[in-house]
Amino acid sequence: MPGFYPLPPLLRRRALTLALAGLGTALFWGLSLPLPFLFGPMAACLIAALAHVPIKGFGQISVAARTILGVAVGASITPDLFHALPQMAMSVALVPVFIALIGLIGVPFFRRFWGFDLPTAYYAAMPGGLQDMVIFGTEAGADPRALSLIHATRVLFIVTLAPVFLTFAYGAELTNPIGAPVLELPLGEMALMVLAALIGWKGGERIGLFGASILGPMIVTAALSLSGLIHSRPPAEAILAAQFFIGCGIGVHFLGVTWRELTRVVLAGIAYVLVLAILAAGFTVFIMSAGLSDPVEAFLAFAPGGQAEMTVLAIVTGADLGFVITHHLTRIVLVIVGAPLVAGVMARRRKG
Repeated sequence: MPGFYPLPPLLRRRALTLALAGLGTALFWGLSLPLPFLFGPMAACLIAALAHVPIKGFGQISVAARTILGVAVGASITPDLFHALPQMAMSVALVPVFIALIGLIGVPFFRRFWGFDLPTAYYAAMPGGLQDMVIFGTEAGADPRALSLIHATRVLFIVTLAPVFLTFAYGAELTNPIGAPVLELPLGEMALMVLAALIGWKGGERIGLFGASILGPMIVTAALSLSGLIHSRPPAEAILAAQFFIGCGIGVHFLGVTWRELTRVVLAGIAYVLVLAILAAGFTVFIMSAGLSDPVEAFLAFAPGGQAEMTVLAIVTGADLGFVITHHLTRIVLVIVGAPLVAGVMARRRKG
């Protein structure tokens, strides 16, 4: 047909992914299932990936979507949060203990039960960011494909099971307003949010900040919030868009998985989620018993899911976002700071 130019293969794959994710969202919405903008695209992309449909992630668009959550967290950092920090000190002090127990249990779990080598077992066990653990693990001689699948499985199952547990165990509702509609927010504040997202993201990348897409915007927005220039979260439509692309990203991670990987690597990840769930439940009960927090916030603070995904759950449950994110930031910082140190020890052992 004259004047008709087919889309390049990459754009065709992304258009297919967008269409499938949209159908998943519409199906979840039509069935009144919880979090349709997160679980709908996640389920659709996961099924497509396991069926070897040629889907493709959205690259920098997905990364940009995470900046929205960084801005949402930053907007919740107010003087009241700093006044509450001393009250969090005892529960935050438990995070290093939590990580140590994960290492002591997780590394032998992956080595003895699933036969992974030491670098792969260590970086698979550590509850850090997916990209960070794959990068550090690869440098230490671990299997990057196994790490990617295990961490993707961890995030997938925790994000899927956490809302069920919160609903049935603690009676939490996932209907908290996620933000005001875009038409109700001042244009000046929204412009500042966009600038905070871009400056924080790209500035964070420039200085080598880990998790720059979330932490950079969070830091810049927190400064604007504390100075009284921002008083609200990003609009609801923006947070729904962030959920959509995060859901797509989780599902797309399983593209190309083989039967051998499914029965060994992914199954190992599923089994490990049960181990992590038991540990997290134990810490949640302890924190509740000590009167350090209410059950929903304690659970979300120690649920070892992805930072972005836990931010979404904290928003929709109405949990104290500052409390939850403070604990997750502590966990991520400790894991990432320790990762290169452990990599150096493993490298010296290999040379020896």
